Amino acid sequence: MSDEIEPPDMSDSDGEVAKEKIKLQFHWYMSIFLVIYYCSYLIPGIVFMEYVLLVFIPLFLRVDNLFVVFTNLDSLLAFLALPLVLIVSYLIHLFLVGLISRIIWRYTEKISPSKDGIIPRNIPSKTANLYHIRSFMIKYGKNAFMKGIFPWLANWFFNFVGTSVIKKGSTLEESVVTDRNVNVGRNCYIGVNSALSSHFVEGVFGNIVYFEIKLGENVTLGGFNNIAPGCELRDNSYLLPMAAATKHNLLKGNNYYFGMPLRRIFKKKIMDYLKISEDNLVQAEDLRVKQENAKLERIKKEAKKNEKKNIIIME
Repeated sequence: MSDEIEPPDMSDSDGEVAKEKIKLQFHWYMSIFLVIYYCSYLIPGIVFMEYVLLVFIPLFLRVDNLFVVFTNLDSLLAFLALPLVLIVSYLIHLFLVGLISRIIWRYTEKISPSKDGIIPRNIPSKTANLYHIRSFMIKYGKNAFMKGIFPWLANWFFNFVGTSVIKKGSTLEESVVTDRNVNVGRNCYIGVNSALSSHFVEGVFGNIVYFEIKLGENVTLGGFNNIAPGCELRDNSYLLPMAAATKHNLLKGNNYYFGMPLRRIFKKKIMDYLKISEDNLVQAEDLRVKQENAKLERIKKEAKKNEKKNIIIME
């Protein structure tokens, strides 16, 4: 795989490093897309067409008598099974999208592993080249899951491919990014068009800022939020709609945040903004305490299990 950027021209007398225009390697992008797209449809397409040709057409469509269609067991089952076969074929398609994406992703990671940092784009670099390839290849799978009829399977896709870590109980709504290098804790809600953007391109041909975004447990993004690279939102951080965090921002959690750049919001303003009473806030706080206690209990149980396993191993 060749590098995607030509060496910079250092002939300028002022000593500045010239920014080189990126040579987008569309043959790699299109090849990867076609492999994922067509290979993921091959097996489910064969399964569905085999059912239609061998079962549905002869047992249902070619029956002349409408009364027989709904009284004959074989014809009735052939008719009723069609939606089930269609759903199973669709799920096979989604699984193959994840499997092929995982294989290609892992292969690119072996060539040049993803890691936090600044990726320069004005010098020849496999890191920059594979960054662009990975950014492109993940988009089809992400949209196939998040815009499909089973959007909750997107969590499985990101975890299976290895682009991100999405823990149990978390919901990711559709957004432009939120597809790689993010670590989302339990019971989080990422509202519609909320971007967990772990990578920025600074300027037209500038450097790529690439840092992991971490979310604790019970974090809520109300909608249209933007979280920049390197941010950490700790447990029970609640972002009101349109709130945005700048790069490497740390939220201590257990509070509400608003604005661009975001900042803490106090009780009276929360009540005015959300049109709620103080009793509602008390209920929310009680729920938070209950969730914290449940988290501590879960940690204790996991610690006890690990202790038992260690004792068994020692014996």
